Amino acid sequence: LNSTISTPNAKFMVLDVNNFYYGTPMERYEYMKLPIKLIPPEIIAQYNLLALVSDGYVYMEIRNGMPGLKQAGRIANDRLQKHLLKFGYAPVPRTPSLWKHKSRPVTFSLVVDDFGVKYVGKKHAEHLIHALTQLYQISIDWHGTLYLGLTLKWDYTQRTVQISMPGYVRDALHKFQHPSSTRRQDAPHSWNQPVYGAQVQYAETPDTSPLLPAKSATLVQKIVGTFLYYAMAVDATMLVALGSIAATRSKATGKTYSEVLWLLNHADSNPDAVIQYSASDMVLHIHSGGSYLSEPKSRSRAGGHFFLSSDSPLPTATSVPPPENGAIHTLCSIMKMVLASATEAELGACFFNAKEGVMIRIILEEMGHPQPTTPIQVDNSCAAGIANDTVKQRRSK
Repeated sequence: LNSTISTPNAKFMVLDVNNFYYGTPMERYEYMKLPIKLIPPEIIAQYNLLALVSDGYVYMEIRNGMPGLKQAGRIANDRLQKHLLKFGYAPVPRTPSLWKHKSRPVTFSLVVDDFGVKYVGKKHAEHLIHALTQLYQISIDWHGTLYLGLTLKWDYTQRTVQISMPGYVRDALHKFQHPSSTRRQDAPHSWNQPVYGAQVQYAETPDTSPLLPAKSATLVQKIVGTFLYYAMAVDATMLVALGSIAATRSKATGKTYSEVLWLLNHADSNPDAVIQYSASDMVLHIHSGGSYLSEPKSRSRAGGHFFLSSDSPLPTATSVPPPENGAIHTLCSIMKMVLASATEAELGACFFNAKEGVMIRIILEEMGHPQPTTPIQVDNSCAAGIANDTVKQRRSK
C-alpha cells in the first residue's frame, strides 16, 4: 500500500479468485468415509447414497482439491504458479506471497485467494486479469477499497491511503456482550506508578488473585484472538495490553480478567482507528525502545516503530529527523530473559528490532526499493554507545 502511493502513476486493485481450492486435480487421490447417519435424508435421496453404504459408511475417493484437505492450499498454489509462469509472473525469491512480473510494472501479494495488485498502466493490470481468467473465474475491484478485511481509502492526488476496519470493534463488543462504558477509557491498559529518583528498580509484585474458571479463561483467549488482528492491522496501541494478557492466558486470574475489561472499555471508547500512509522515498526507519521490569516474572518489553520516510543521512544530535509516517510494522514483545539494567533492556530491544528490520529490508528490496543503511533510534545513550562501540561494557549480558 505504501509502495503504491510512493510510485508515480501507480494504482491499486483487488482480485478475488472464486472457488480457488475447488477443482484442483490431485496427482495422489485421497479417501474418506462418512457415517450415513450424519447425512440428511434429502441428500441421501438426491444422490442415491443407500446403494453405496457399507457397514454404515459411505466411502468416497477425492480426486480434486477441496476445503479441509491439508494439502489443498499447496496444490492450488502450485497450479497457479505453473499457470502464471507462462505469462511472466512468478513469486519473488525470499518474500512469501509476493509476486512480480518479469518485465511489466505489476506487483501483487497473494493471501489465500485474494490478490492485492499494484500496477502502473491499466493495460498491464488487464494482462494479469487475462492470465487469471484463462483458468479461473475472478471478481474484480478496480478501486481496491477492501482487502483482507481492511477498508482502504485512496487519495491519489494527495498521495495518501487510509486503512481502517469500520464496525469491527462494535461487532466484537456485541459478540462478547460487553456493555458500553459510562466513562471514557482512553488508556489501553493499566500502568505502574513510577518512583522517581529511586536508586533501584524493582519488579512488579506477583499476581496472587485466584485463577479464573475454565469457561472464563476460554473467553479471555477468544477476546485476545479477536482483537489481535485488529491491533496488528490498524491500532497498535492495543498490542501492549494484548501481549500482557496473552502471556498469562494459560493461567488467567482475576487480575487478567480486570485487564481484559479495561481493554474492552478502551475499545468501546475508541472503536474506529485509522492509520494513514503518505508517499515517501520508501526508506526504512526504526525507533526502538525497551521497558525494564514492566512485565510479570521480572521480564522486560521490547518495542519498535517501523515506518517509511525520506532518505536522510544517519542522524546526529543536531540533524533534523525524517518526516513521520504511518507504521508499517510495530514490534511489541516480552523478552524471555531477565535483564540486569535498563540499558540491557534498551540494547535487547534494539537487537529485536534489528532482526525484524532485516526481514523488512529484504521485502522492500524485492519490491524494487533499494535500502541504504537503516538508522535505529534509541532513547538510551549508554545502549547507543555499546551498539556503536563508543562505550565499553563490563558486565552486560
